[in-house]
Amino acid sequence: MSSNPPQPPQSPLPPFKQAFLQTLLQHKILKFGTFTLKSGRESPYFLNAGLFNTGELLTSLGAAYANTIHTSTSLPPFDVIFGPAYKGIPLATVALAKLYELAPERYGDVGYAFDRKEVKDHGEGGRMVGMGLKGKRVLVVDDVITAGTAIRSAVSAIAEAGGTVVGIVIALDRMERIGGVGAEERKGSAIMEIKKEAGVEVLAILSLSDLIVGVTDEGDRERMMEYRKKYGVVEE
Repeated sequence: MSSNPPQPPQSPLPPFKQAFLQTLLQHKILKFGTFTLKSGRESPYFLNAGLFNTGELLTSLGAAYANTIHTSTSLPPFDVIFGPAYKGIPLATVALAKLYELAPERYGDVGYAFDRKEVKDHGEGGRMVGMGLKGKRVLVVDDVITAGTAIRSAVSAIAEAGGTVVGIVIALDRMERIGGVGAEERKGSAIMEIKKEAGVEVLAILSLSDLIVGVTDEGDRERMMEYRKKYGVVEE
């Protein structure tokens, strides 16, 4: 008979996703309770990306983006990482820095760029900052896609600057239908619509499905499952 002690069950999530989820929980960036969203829906969970406000947490976030990008088999090659103003700016820079740490030979020449909310009319002028986008393949990073307005604006701005968006990576996919209290509800999510409109892959570090399998509290899991049953999209 083996004398080895029983091992704890393995998480069904990849190690980098599980580590990121634990960071979210430990620092209460991902909270559980009752939260009224902009749509008017009452959600049992909420991710406050604004709480990635220390060097340790920002490094953790950058590593999660970098691992999602680096391990993807569906993202094409890219020349520039683009962060839409304002939240996307630190995301683009820290993600690229962590990608360089992972594979300097692959990402050493990749640039980063971001836009301004207001066009600058002095100095170097213009709307874009960082590597020029003309003729470049651009990967967009942001925190979430809710209605898709900010991402559509970014895609348009990149096209105006001569670049081509080849993929989008976000922190969380809530996997829920567009709509809400007092608004027309559509069948798909904003992410599904962006994928169709832009013709590119949209990846998330974590999805609602990941939260459901990765969170250990049974009550939180059940409430998320109920929410998905009520508002979720059908996975393709």
